[in-house]
Amino acid sequence: MQKVTILCVGKLKEKFYADAAAEYIKRLSRYCKLELLELPEERLPDDPSPAQIDAALAKEAAAIRAKLPPSSSLIALCVEGRMRSSEELAHLMATWANRGEKQLVFLIGGSFGLHPSIKAQAWAQLSMSPMTFPHHLARVMLLEQIYRAYQINAGTKYHK
Repeated sequence: MQKVTILCVGKLKEKFYADAAAEYIKRLSRYCKLELLELPEERLPDDPSPAQIDAALAKEAAAIRAKLPPSSSLIALCVEGRMRSSEELAHLMATWANRGEKQLVFLIGGSFGLHPSIKAQAWAQLSMSPMTFPHHLARVMLLEQIYRAYQINAGTKYHK
């Protein structure tokens, strides 16, 4: 069974997001070994300078690297990433599984995104949309899309 880790910068505080995430985590237990890891977001002043933001993102990148399992395949969610349909994501996940990629790590950054060095380290970059979403909502959306990908690959009627 493939292992999937969702690595998130920032903690999920709102109950409605937590409830939605918990539902998809429960559903995914039939298809993969899912682990959800949360890292604290670096604190910044109300109006941070670009240098302060870069320094915070660099610290977050170091914390992310410390949590990456050895020999994992890192997939960063970022605005520069490639947008893919649900079917394309399902195909990619099936391809990765067939190639023996046993540990996928999907990375969601905090409110200022991800440091360029961690994006460059990623095996793949995905974008959910050209729109901006709260990173807490992005977590629920990613969990749903991973679940949908497994459903598509299993040939169920979930994806219409």
